[in-house]
Amino acid sequence: MKFNRILLSATLIVVALVVQVSVLARLQLPGAVPDLVLLTVVGLALVYGPVSGSLIGFTAGLLADLAPPADHAAGRYALVLCVIGYLVGLARPENGRLTSATGPMAVVVAAAVGSTLLYAGVGALVGDTAARHVGLGSLLFTAAVYDLLLAPFTVPLIMALARRAENDPLADAGGGNSADVASGWLSSGTGLRIGNQRGGLRVKTARSRASRAGRIKGVKRL
Repeated sequence: MKFNRILLSATLIVVALVVQVSVLARLQLPGAVPDLVLLTVVGLALVYGPVSGSLIGFTAGLLADLAPPADHAAGRYALVLCVIGYLVGLARPENGRLTSATGPMAVVVAAAVGSTLLYAGVGALVGDTAARHVGLGSLLFTAAVYDLLLAPFTVPLIMALARRAENDPLADAGGGNSADVASGWLSSGTGLRIGNQRGGLRVKTARSRASRAGRIKGVKRL
């Protein structure tokens, strides 16, 4: 991963985790808790792809596992977000840009439902039956609703920041050289256009001269 990706991802994950633990978790909403960390992973994975998405998801999940008040085994949410980050990264377009909001919203709903199911499934494997007492259906519905309501205010911003960091000329060592190449290409393109115009004028001039010579010859023959 590039340094820009690591720095931006780490900053966004830490901010999202702090907001989720200190604000969202204390709202005491019915059912699930709005998962800002999950939305951050989704936004970054939609720009960076499956490999970076899985690494970002694992790191974010591990931090969430260790952040207080953690009441589950460490690594459980890391596994869930690693899988979610990889799967969401597979939905990334080739240019990293999405032309419609329908796709990201569908990805958010699928990520919210999938992460809840995976978390409950891993909990069942390790003997955690808390989801059964709360109700899995209620958790799935509220998680999808909360994340879908929060997504328009977070996912587009995260994707915009990720794309901006990805297109930063300082991210590549040859940023200055690429600018010189671009300017040189533009100037050469202008020269080619002028040359084509000159060539066209010369052809037109030659044709006009030939037509005039033909007319003169015709007049002389008469």
